[in-house]
Amino acid sequence: MAKLLVKFQRYFRRKPVRVFTLIALYLTAGSLVFLHSGFAGEPTISENEPNPMDGTGEGTAFQYLGVVQLGRGFKETPEARHAVRRYGPWFKSVSKDTPERSKMGDYGGAWSRALKGRKVREKEEDRAKYIGCYVDNTRRRALRGVSFFDYKKMTVFRCQDNCAERGYLYAGLEFGAECYCGHKIQALNVSKSECNMECKGEKSNICGGVNRLSIYRLELAQESARRYGSAIFRGCFHRPDNVSLALPVTGVMLNMSVDKCVDFCTGKEYPLAALGGAACRCGFPTTLFTLHEREEEPLCAQKCGGEEFESCGSAEYFIVYQTQVQDNRCMDRRFLPARSKQFIALASFPGAGNTWARHLIELATGFYTGSYYFDGSLYNKGFKGERDHWRSGRTICIKTHESGQKEIEAFDSAILLIRNPYKALMAEFNRKYGGHIGFASHAHWKGKEWPEFVKNYAPWWATHTLDWLKYGKNVLVVHFEDLKRDLFVQLKRMVSLLGTRVFEDRLLCVEGQKDGNFKRSGLRKLEYDPYTPEMRKTISTYIKTVDMALKLRNLTGVPDDYYPR
Repeated sequence: MAKLLVKFQRYFRRKPVRVFTLIALYLTAGSLVFLHSGFAGEPTISENEPNPMDGTGEGTAFQYLGVVQLGRGFKETPEARHAVRRYGPWFKSVSKDTPERSKMGDYGGAWSRALKGRKVREKEEDRAKYIGCYVDNTRRRALRGVSFFDYKKMTVFRCQDNCAERGYLYAGLEFGAECYCGHKIQALNVSKSECNMECKGEKSNICGGVNRLSIYRLELAQESARRYGSAIFRGCFHRPDNVSLALPVTGVMLNMSVDKCVDFCTGKEYPLAALGGAACRCGFPTTLFTLHEREEEPLCAQKCGGEEFESCGSAEYFIVYQTQVQDNRCMDRRFLPARSKQFIALASFPGAGNTWARHLIELATGFYTGSYYFDGSLYNKGFKGERDHWRSGRTICIKTHESGQKEIEAFDSAILLIRNPYKALMAEFNRKYGGHIGFASHAHWKGKEWPEFVKNYAPWWATHTLDWLKYGKNVLVVHFEDLKRDLFVQLKRMVSLLGTRVFEDRLLCVEGQKDGNFKRSGLRKLEYDPYTPEMRKTISTYIKTVDMALKLRNLTGVPDDYYPR
């Protein structure tokens, strides 16, 4: 046997071409066998599946995965408890049995792809129905629920999916990149031809036009799926003095519940639902009802007539929820009508909340903010001033992380945003390795990247603040922690420096829309402290230096929570 193998080796070594010929024949034979097995016979359809070839059989029913927040917890609907995510987060299959595969596999070869493609298209048609092109207005939106923008990847499905996941009845697309949700259409229908802009993320579909919405009705399976989804608990508040002006719409319900009141106010297109015993009142946060002075919750602990485990407040103390209706009093934004000759910086160390502050300023003033840099991801999410040169004069203020004397002296005034260095360093590290709302991986935290990052960036946190205090003109210092804790007061200070008129009702509107699209989720947190004792010792020194510099200028020192490290 060994002699035979040696002869074969010598034969093929002298004739290498024959080796490759033999391999090619073997692969060809294998391919023919594979193709034959893929096309042999007719596709087999499981008894549990409707036959996609003849169009008969009952269509698959779908159901929204609803989650209702009551009080401070979430209560799953019975349907949602057993739902299976399929074709997006808002459908489920009614059938409990999974169709068995036929002996040929998943329909086999090309038939499989053709049949699957047809089934997916049929389900997408069932998902939503196009109802027409409608007029939209920046001051009075046709759809008044949540909205989001993506000037690079917007698609019809993405907009529908986001609106349906939150329980809305309608999804509308505008300007090729903007998505609006709502429970009611409050606009005129116009010719289909006026919606003529292609979607930024798929050229084959239309996503509205200039001040025109392509609106789809989301075909939800059950009426209960149209509920408010997840209203936000705002607290217990004393009845306002002039309640008929503060909360202008009232409904009396003998079997009152949180569901009923929130649904009532959602249908009336109001962002606040206030329960006061058997009365449900709806309105906006205004100077008559600011939601700033919360009362102790036991004062609102009276049981609801229709739900004994819920609190419905009383005639004197209202329990308040924020509905899914978007408060549009602060959503209009534009460039400055006349070019400004004053350049105002929104200066911060990276990771200190500059993007969030820009979001708040744009809502509070109605004008776009600019940037010393260009970040395409921010532009795509609606920061339209990002593309302008920072000296264009068309934006209300300019984001910058610069800290050199020459760069600082180029600005006429500045808002200096300062954040706890421990939090700022971690936020910037996450942004650097995970994007604006992503997270750095475990390997990055445990590897050499994190110690090297702290070594280089921690000194910059201190020098950034010291340089702006030294070289900056007309600098307003705002601590990130104070802005989070008392947004109304701090944002009012910021808007005053920007030289625009302060509208208190608009600031109250901002409080209800404060998160924006770039808030990093708090669900994923490190299970350990990444700072070593040596790092903490060094950073504590920088904190003391900055604290002393602030106090020398008769400014408030750093917040107390910077120190317990």
